[in-house]
Amino acid sequence: MPAAAAPRGVPIALSTASVYPEGVAAGFEIAAELGYDGVELMIWTDPVSQDPRAVERLAHRYGVPILAVHAPCLAVTQRVWGADPVHRLRRTVEVAARLGAGTVVVHPPFRWQRRYADVFADEVSRAREHHDVTLPVENMFPVKRGALRTVPYALGHDPTEVGFGAYTLDLSHTAAAGVDALELMARMGEQLTHLHLTDGSGAPRDEHLVPGRGDQPCAEVCQALADGPFARNGGTVVLEVSTRRCRTRQERLGLLAESLVFARLHLVATAGAPAAAGAR
Repeated sequence: MPAAAAPRGVPIALSTASVYPEGVAAGFEIAAELGYDGVELMIWTDPVSQDPRAVERLAHRYGVPILAVHAPCLAVTQRVWGADPVHRLRRTVEVAARLGAGTVVVHPPFRWQRRYADVFADEVSRAREHHDVTLPVENMFPVKRGALRTVPYALGHDPTEVGFGAYTLDLSHTAAAGVDALELMARMGEQLTHLHLTDGSGAPRDEHLVPGRGDQPCAEVCQALADGPFARNGGTVVLEVSTRRCRTRQERLGLLAESLVFARLHLVATAGAPAAAGAR
């Protein structure tokens, strides 16, 4: 059965990456079945994710809107839509505008993408100016191999050190980086427009656990966002959890339903908090 009605002013979306190894179509189907408010489309090696017409048909078929698009900036998607990262980013923005998504989630450039790093800030601004699409830059984490620790991003793993107009806070990444999520959220301030609600145990890897199953302050983050400008200004929460080890669709549904219930429970404004804009 679908979960209860959405909390006022805080849409909750399902990342299509959360159904891997199932494809994008399964993401829309599961989002509709469980009662998510929309999806975040992860553009990656799945051919359907790269085809805006196919995605539009899925959105229409299941009645699930695309609230955000995740650019193909993962290590495994460096050849999606060609090798030029600027071209990939611009094409993602165009696809998002076509699909009616006002948000494109993007990672900082890798160290080997020096030319891209030089123009990254300009490209982030350009998307807003030309397409009215916001690009919240996501916090990342160092890579650890034994005693070695390296940051594979040209601008660092903490985007607040450079400064951007919008941010995505990912709670699995704060866990992997050993970063205080509440302090990072405070540094992002009102520029925090997008949350990847997930969890981590503090292990030096990207775990994307169901929220509440790790050591991150998921409930506290949700409550602060529900009570603050994030909700009033139309921020979006996306469940980005790993279900790759699930052996059946039913097991996957169970994890994603649990994740949605957690979000619904903790994204309700407390008594006395300002009402969210556009409350329904």
